Amino acid sequence: MKRERSITRPLITALTTVMVIFWLLAIGLSIRVMQHEFDEIFDSAQQETTERLLALILDDMEQRGLGDPHGIAMLNSAANSEYLTYQVRDASGKILLRSNDAVSEPFPAPLEPGFYDSATERIYTEKTSDGTLFLQVADRFKNRREAVRESAVTLLIPLVALIPASIFAIWFIVGRALKPLDALRRDIGTKDGGNMAALESAGLPKELKPIARSVNLLLGRLRSALESEREFTANSAHELRTPIAGALAQTQRLSEELPPGPARTRANQIESSLVNLGRLAEKLLQLARAEAGIGGSATATDLRPVLDMIVTDYERDHRSQGRLRYAPAPGATLVRNADMDAFGIILRNLIENALVHGDRQLPVEVSLDQNGVVRVVNGGPLVPERDIAMLKKRFRRGNTGASGSGLGLAITERIVAQMGGTLDLISPASGRTSGFEARITLPA
Repeated sequence: MKRERSITRPLITALTTVMVIFWLLAIGLSIRVMQHEFDEIFDSAQQETTERLLALILDDMEQRGLGDPHGIAMLNSAANSEYLTYQVRDASGKILLRSNDAVSEPFPAPLEPGFYDSATERIYTEKTSDGTLFLQVADRFKNRREAVRESAVTLLIPLVALIPASIFAIWFIVGRALKPLDALRRDIGTKDGGNMAALESAGLPKELKPIARSVNLLLGRLRSALESEREFTANSAHELRTPIAGALAQTQRLSEELPPGPARTRANQIESSLVNLGRLAEKLLQLARAEAGIGGSATATDLRPVLDMIVTDYERDHRSQGRLRYAPAPGATLVRNADMDAFGIILRNLIENALVHGDRQLPVEVSLDQNGVVRVVNGGPLVPERDIAMLKKRFRRGNTGASGSGLGLAITERIVAQMGGTLDLISPASGRTSGFEARITLPA
């Protein structure tokens, strides 16, 4: 299943990415500045060291004498690896004195005062006042790069902790900022044919108030249209009941008075059409009540007596032909927050649907289990899965030759949804290889 898009996730990703990029750019700029400043500090230290070292070496050489070959070849020290190395050279370029770690070959730098860069070192040259001796001090580039690298790593270390911390902070801040939007989304999501109340916009931010105002205008227009439709449907169905009943009574009387023949047959056909028309008017009345939202109730009601009474009515009705079987679980109750009349409409529609469309040679079973689940099962062929979803729509009927309006299951689905329950249509029926089952589950 494709994951739904979210506002929070792209915001967290974008803001964290921008922050990391700016941090890296700041580190890069800092490294450039540090490298420049480090070069100035190292050059100053190197120049000062050279000047001081030249004075010390001259003093030492005067005391020890330039003719001592052991004194001028190499200066022994305890350091094995020196940060700065140096060589003392005469005007011809010959090395007179060098440090432990200095190379035995002359530095690749001219005998001129000042800085010179070789491939691996930065060399500073200083000469004596008479120009006979030159002191060259070398500073390896890798030492300078190491100092810059360690400083850069020190700046990067906080980024490891900053990324998860920023993700959490952005998630927290964005979540708080989007709370009004989420509340508005939930409020809009509750709006349907049974809930057309206006949205509460008093506590919304000014950016969301135009949305709430537009939705309320739309809800108002939709509410007016639905109320007009319900009123028309209810009034039409109610006004039709009396003339249909009168016409049906007259037709039945006429059918009894006519002798057997074509005229009585036509009268019987008219009677059947009027019966179907009366059922349609009754369904339209039920639909109008369902659209008005009669399902829910604020108080808990025991619906078991309603179930017993309706099943008893159908058992006594000659049209059921003794096909109804009622099997409630011992001691089962059905206490729910639901309207009794609405629950009666649900049961009558399901039982009538099972009697009309089920196999007339097989019984219709109505059951109530300990969990309060009501099942209505009838025999008959399998109903394809693609047709089951269609059966809950208005004026939709399955592959059947029986009469009907195609409204019973649509009305039932509507009222059950208002009660907060579910209507499950199953074929084959549970534990069977054929048949059809309607299962009602209402929340306790």
